[in-house]
Amino acid sequence: MLIKRREFLKISSLAAASFMMPNFLKAMTFDDALVPNQKILIVLQFTGGNDGLNTIIPIRNDIYFRERNKIAISDSLKLTDEAGINPALSYFKELYDNGELSVMNNVGYPDPDKSHFRSMDIWQSASRSNEYLETGWLGRYLDEECYRCEHPTQALEVDDMLSLALKGENNKAFAFKDPKRLYQTSQEKYFKSLYDHHHDDETVSYLYQTLGSTINNAGYIFEESKAKKTEAAYPNSQLGKDFKTVASLIKSDINTRVYYLSVGSFDTHVNQNERQQKLFTDINEAVKSFVADMKSNGLFENILLMTFSEFGRRVAQNASNGTDHGTANQMFFISGGLKRKGLLNALPDLQHLNEGDLIYSEDFRKVYATVLKNWLKADSSKILGWKNGIYDFI
Repeated sequence: MLIKRREFLKISSLAAASFMMPNFLKAMTFDDALVPNQKILIVLQFTGGNDGLNTIIPIRNDIYFRERNKIAISDSLKLTDEAGINPALSYFKELYDNGELSVMNNVGYPDPDKSHFRSMDIWQSASRSNEYLETGWLGRYLDEECYRCEHPTQALEVDDMLSLALKGENNKAFAFKDPKRLYQTSQEKYFKSLYDHHHDDETVSYLYQTLGSTINNAGYIFEESKAKKTEAAYPNSQLGKDFKTVASLIKSDINTRVYYLSVGSFDTHVNQNERQQKLFTDINEAVKSFVADMKSNGLFENILLMTFSEFGRRVAQNASNGTDHGTANQMFFISGGLKRKGLLNALPDLQHLNEGDLIYSEDFRKVYATVLKNWLKADSSKILGWKNGIYDFI
């Protein structure tokens, strides 16, 4: 049976949704569920470069209000005498007050790049700005920690395509948007019929192996997503649906330790406040439902939700009531198991800038090293090559 171009493209499309390892498993019958009280990491990517200065607001800084006379947030929710949080993130304020939220300000890296694509690659791969890596920091975690894993589902991304962050050299996460849709696609007779035929061509053979892996694993993920389907109410937004999928999987016996989500776009060159408020409202309501769900099931102590964006925005607003690509930004950490709460460091220095941009004070790779070592109990120095210490908030 010769493979036609149209068939090749259809196989490629289904394969791209999973990006599974070539040495796939034929069945999912092993007992490889998470042990009780095992820690779970959820990464929420703010795609597009969120404006950190209008997220955590320096409420007593005259420079902030002078440089942003049209878009400065004047009704922020007070966190400290110096800092407030965007009013659209009212639940984050509640988490802060409860000791369930930590904020790392002014996170970045040396020689920052203002390209969305390049800076996102740097954040996802944990590379230096002059270094180009083909693997991601969580993909390398899979390489180190999952070489004996029975199931290739230790990390899952709720998206149609797999991000660089979850691609290792030998192991890759599994990407899907909807477990049921993935399963239904994988069960089509067309794909199963194609899989039954062997091809000697190396590229085609890899695609067929990936197709076979998708067929086998899609059923496993779908069944686990139904096993203890959450009954909690979630917003009807896409992010709300994504968090509901994650919640159902966490409550099942699936072996996943890392979940990866994204929301955006935060590329607010024009009319920033309206766009940011809409995105923050969606995030606020989705996280509120998810945390309540985890708490009601006694799981919140073992959940760490971490956010990041590929860069922040410039200190001064532009002529279109927006902001242009900048540098450093903040990261949020939400959990019932935080050791240090609240603002973990000082607000950005608006007086000393680099050509209008913030100068970072915290390296994001130190944050990753902390999460890997203290939360996932992995060898952070081997995965990242980072030997400059870690933080103590988890």
